Amino acid sequence: MPDQRAFQAAKDKIIGVDRQRLGIGTLSEKTVHAILKNFYESDEDHQEIPIDNYVADIYHDGEIIEIQTRQFNKMRNKLSAFLPLYPVTIVYPIPREKWVIWIDQESGELSKPRKSPKKGSPYMVFPELYKIKMFLKNPNLRLKLVLMDMEEYKLLNGWSRDKKKGSSRYDRIPTQLVEEVEINCLKDYMQFVPYELEDEFTVKDFGKAAHIPVSLAGITVNILYYIGIIDRTGKKGNAYLYMIHEH
Repeated sequence: MPDQRAFQAAKDKIIGVDRQRLGIGTLSEKTVHAILKNFYESDEDHQEIPIDNYVADIYHDGEIIEIQTRQFNKMRNKLSAFLPLYPVTIVYPIPREKWVIWIDQESGELSKPRKSPKKGSPYMVFPELYKIKMFLKNPNLRLKLVLMDMEEYKLLNGWSRDKKKGSSRYDRIPTQLVEEVEINCLKDYMQFVPYELEDEFTVKDFGKAAHIPVSLAGITVNILYYIGIIDRTGKKGNAYLYMIHEH
């Protein structure tokens, strides 16, 4: 179970109990990143540590933690430098439930929160993992997927008439830490293979069983095949067939 008291303490430290809503995003780093950094390491002496020409978010007891909210491709050079030296855990926040709040740039007025119909799942990490695919078999690489409920603040600066399409995300404020999903070794990727896939299956079958879109299923299956969790066994029409690898 996640440590809710420590998470609340990290939130209070970054946001402040009485912090004004319009103060959001005025920090040098985005709020989700800052809160998670303080949740996983409350001692600032272990934060922002220079290592081999790069700066680690957290370095403590011979281990590195990197908080990455998106664009894993930007981590490739860092990972090339860090992984030969230390175990590296990538912390990736995933919004499970999200309430969107719009900011009028001229008046500063905030809209009422509206719940997004989209619900996040741990599978959302796979498009990011594809960008660092070449590192996934490294035994020093670990992952921690952090499912959180959050408020997302967006600027009304888009190109559509209501200014919402093409708009910019301003900041995200976590409201609740729901679950942590850990991947500490390749076997841990088995948790992403739905139980009902006992026999041969296609990408479409995988998507249906995992309740994810086919496009996301395709990326997930690609990664699971690459790291040896599933095997490719043949074809059914134009679709590849897969089976769980027997260890």
